[in-house]
Amino acid sequence: MIILIPAYEPDERLTALVAGLRAADPRAGILVVDDGSGERFAPVFDAARAAGAEVIGYGVNRGKGRALKSGLGYIREYHPGHDVVCADSDGQHTVADILRVAEHVRQSDGAMVLGGRRFTGDVPGRSRFGNAVSRAAFRVATGIPVHDTQTGLRGYPAGMLGWLLGVKGNRFEYELNLLLQSRAAGIPIEEVEIETVYLEHNASSHFRPVVDSLAVLAPLLKFVASSLGAFVIDAVGLVLLFALTSSLFVSVVGARIVSASVNFLVNRNAVFTGERGNLRRDLLRYIVLALALLASSYVWLTVLTQWGVPLVAAKIITDVTLYVISFHVQRRYVFPQAPVALSPSASRLPSLPASSPAP
Repeated sequence: MIILIPAYEPDERLTALVAGLRAADPRAGILVVDDGSGERFAPVFDAARAAGAEVIGYGVNRGKGRALKSGLGYIREYHPGHDVVCADSDGQHTVADILRVAEHVRQSDGAMVLGGRRFTGDVPGRSRFGNAVSRAAFRVATGIPVHDTQTGLRGYPAGMLGWLLGVKGNRFEYELNLLLQSRAAGIPIEEVEIETVYLEHNASSHFRPVVDSLAVLAPLLKFVASSLGAFVIDAVGLVLLFALTSSLFVSVVGARIVSASVNFLVNRNAVFTGERGNLRRDLLRYIVLALALLASSYVWLTVLTQWGVPLVAAKIITDVTLYVISFHVQRRYVFPQAPVALSPSASRLPSLPASSPAP
């Protein structure tokens, strides 16, 4: 097992964490990645090295996602066959919780293991709000009930490292991208409850509430934007065709054909990205889904307009209701990605001591 700790401008808490981990489990390897902290913080990394960690890094800050990838790539090359637990350097993750996540990874069957906080006690407002928004948006977009989407304490089996390195993102959005793409890759998510720790009201956090929240939510916004674009095309087409033909059936069918064609291309090439399957297969599945949604839309529009609901309002109510169903069907069945091939024995190799120096 390797404990991977990305660090940007850390303080003595990094050294304390390394020392605590070495004392609690001398068999575990510890790798610290200096994310361009600069010469002023060299003594901190020297102390971490003296406490028993390997330290690698680079001169310019590149973001947490890049630091994690650098560490994962280093582990895959120099410590192949070892599970990885990623933890933050600012003292928010206790030694006991890190080792609990590590043990859960060993016992799980190829799952991504999250150390999930419950946000009890004196939690900073920006952290409580940010996690609540991220949790709700993630649940709507994926249907996965993850309680703590922003946790930095995560465990990965050794066979998952190749997939981890292929997921896009260099800053805080990287960790959310891993969650968003896990289901399509066939990777289960398991959550272990951990202690909620905020030292000095989270003063050491480098998470920028506005800028980084937008970056974290960017993948979710992409999903919504695709559906919103299709909705606009569909709504405009419906109104125009109804004005020309006065036929609700012709208007619904014609508008849906145009909007569905655009939505299929956008979703296949920009939203549900990854290893794409056969175009004909994807198109056939999408057509079946579109026909089912079309029938449902027509029925609900007919019922609502007969109840006196204006056409545009009825359209909004109908499409919002069908959106969630459409998204999940597309994600799971229309544009599925090939599952990640994990080696069942890779994560069972003996642990490597952390005393070997970095090259």
